[in-house]
Amino acid sequence: MTATAPTLSPSWRQAIPLLVALIGWILFWYWDTAVAMVSIWERSETYTHAFVVPPIALWLIWRQRAQVLAEQPRASLLLAIPVAVTTFFWLMGELTAVNALTQFALIATLVLAIMALLGVQVSKRIAFPLAFLFFSVPVGDFMLPQLMEWTAGFTVMALRASGIPVYREGLQFVIPSGNWSVIEACSGVRYIIASVTVGTLFAYLNYVSLRRRLIFIVVSIIVPVIANWLRAYMIVMLGHLSGNTLAVGIDHLIYGWLFFGLVIMIMFMIGARWSEDPADSEIPAATTSITSASSSNKAWLAALGIALLAAAGPLGFFVINKADQASPPTLSRPILPDGWTEISPFASWKPVYETTSAEIQTSYSNDGKAVGVYIGYYRNQDYQHKLITSTNTLASSIDQVWSVVGQGRADASIDGMPPSLLRAELLGKDTNPETRLVVWRWYWISGKLTTSDFEAKLLTALSRLRGHGDDSAVIILYAPRESAAESLPAFAAQAVAPINQLLGKTRDTR
Repeated sequence: MTATAPTLSPSWRQAIPLLVALIGWILFWYWDTAVAMVSIWERSETYTHAFVVPPIALWLIWRQRAQVLAEQPRASLLLAIPVAVTTFFWLMGELTAVNALTQFALIATLVLAIMALLGVQVSKRIAFPLAFLFFSVPVGDFMLPQLMEWTAGFTVMALRASGIPVYREGLQFVIPSGNWSVIEACSGVRYIIASVTVGTLFAYLNYVSLRRRLIFIVVSIIVPVIANWLRAYMIVMLGHLSGNTLAVGIDHLIYGWLFFGLVIMIMFMIGARWSEDPADSEIPAATTSITSASSSNKAWLAALGIALLAAAGPLGFFVINKADQASPPTLSRPILPDGWTEISPFASWKPVYETTSAEIQTSYSNDGKAVGVYIGYYRNQDYQHKLITSTNTLASSIDQVWSVVGQGRADASIDGMPPSLLRAELLGKDTNPETRLVVWRWYWISGKLTTSDFEAKLLTALSRLRGHGDDSAVIILYAPRESAAESLPAFAAQAVAPINQLLGKTRDTR
């Protein structure tokens, strides 16, 4: 018996060209977002897997093409309406320079366009391939701090259980054979993202029941986390037992990937033992497809509606951004509080806020107690120049001098400050004895105060939508640990009002 290729019905011959044209239209308007997404794939090993996600999605559709083409595309105007929501989310992301939000919105818009033009029945057939496209969005860096903390905690616990004394401060710890620290590459986020992507595909291809699929996806999340903890522990043990001749250079990463590959292979081998035979994919009975004038008009109407909604986002951003631009700010020094005199810097530390529009850092003293002030001001923010980003931090994880050894929150009951502050303790190794600083930090967003990254982004977007610009700042107060409990509240009570006035005046002169 010779297999015959499925033939295209008249409704498919209309839907496919219209769908290709609509996808091209969307990519035209969101080309910068698409290019930014691909550039992240190129430069970050964490997201290199995303290059194969679209081809895999197309292959998944192709392998069931007979079932798909047996259904008749029937455009759905209801599925076109949510494009207004994805377009608005894209606009919010673009106004605040949030890559993840704009890229999720782009993929969602493409998926909705496909679903709206092909209809509910066809969309059901290709639901997983469409959902799989979201793995192409490079998102996951937000997990880094928590994963690093977990990795450090488990490693220290395992070392102590092995009889090795450990002294830990933050993400750094000392054992008799040397010093170790957990950096971004040790977090395991690469393992988790790769495992979840491949694990989800494995579950779809090897299981039929939703229960088994979900269980395996959960396992593909948990296993790499635990595997990364074991990897970190074994790396330290290899270094310790070998006198720091093994697992301290490039072989550190090689051993890690080899171990991860072995763990994932075992996970898939075990998962394959419970694989299910695919359900018989019955091809729907062939129906006579007549492209009526009403169905044809509905398809064109859905495509036109999506095209207009999709274009509204970039056009709206162009108008807002053009009206929003202002000259670079000039940030003067705040007025000295009574009793405080300006002094030379008492610590070499400077926060890592490298893309500010303007910044000042000064130190003050009163009755022998020193306090430092840092203000980083932002205006005309974009993807390379913004306040809220993972690269803006108190100290880089690869800094050989300064490191964050403790983080939390501190209550504040001072007018002109948010109710709670971001509190951190820093360790500086360029002095003897070592310098320890207590740091208070919060954000000023066009006159509003917050310590939440999410709220700061939201306030920035709302300010821009209202035509008030995107002026924002980070305010940091710091003092030596031994005097911080007294000096920071005393200084803040006098200095916060002048700082807020200074920032407000800077905004008003835009």
